[in-house]
Amino acid sequence: MGIKSLFGFGQVRDKPVRNYSNGEYTFNFGRSTSGKSVNEMTAMQTTADYACVRILSEAVASLPIHVYRYKDGGKEMVCDHPLYTLLHDEPNPEMTSFVFRETLMSHLLIWGNAYAQIIRNGKGEVLSLYPLLPNKMSVERDSNGVLYYVYSRYTDENPNMKKMGDIILRQEDVLHIPGLGFDGLIGYSPIAMARNAVGMTMACEEYGASFFANGANPGGVLEHPGVLKDPAKVRDSWNAVYRGTTNAHKIAVLEEGMKYQQIGIPPEEAQFLETRNGVSI
Repeated sequence: MGIKSLFGFGQVRDKPVRNYSNGEYTFNFGRSTSGKSVNEMTAMQTTADYACVRILSEAVASLPIHVYRYKDGGKEMVCDHPLYTLLHDEPNPEMTSFVFRETLMSHLLIWGNAYAQIIRNGKGEVLSLYPLLPNKMSVERDSNGVLYYVYSRYTDENPNMKKMGDIILRQEDVLHIPGLGFDGLIGYSPIAMARNAVGMTMACEEYGASFFANGANPGGVLEHPGVLKDPAKVRDSWNAVYRGTTNAHKIAVLEEGMKYQQIGIPPEEAQFLETRNGVSI
């Protein structure tokens, strides 16, 4: 075998496949360095992430939105334009403008992309806008280089789609707002990019919950001068009486020279409170 054949030199390369599916960025997810599994749903269960998404989404949704027409080198507000009612008042019969923009902004902050289906009449006029879940959307390119969208629908979140499965949507029928990305077509999930930071927050919250569930006491060992016939029984009886928030601050009675030795690190020594101040709101 020649060197060229060994390394693939001189061979025809396969035609590149341009697939902009959100799923191709799943390598950013998985377990973080803290050992916690991070994705968009688990991240929203943390105090800091939920608060940031809520505050930013509500702030953007509360901003004024109008339709303008350029005129004589300037612009003027147009209130009789068909799009004004959709954007300012009611994008669809089920949502107000505030709810619609809040939903799209939350999608953009969590998944890095926001999608909305554009419903038109026979004349091509826009009748309504419906949000689409980013985790069910993928962006593809056909043989002619034209983008189209594939929406995987298995629930009834959109009343305009009657069938289940993969639904193909034309580029002109989808309003796509991408976040920060490297190709200008698909945004990267901020949660995936900050996986380790989010994982640390989740680990801190779990540690705090476990700490207080254990009666706000670090772990320890029971030392006995002799040999115990059934150590598990002693451990279980100790946990049944002294472990948990309902048993906190009870007075322990140790017999036969048994001693309690703390082996866990107290929160102040582990700087747990300082860490919580850095990851919580």
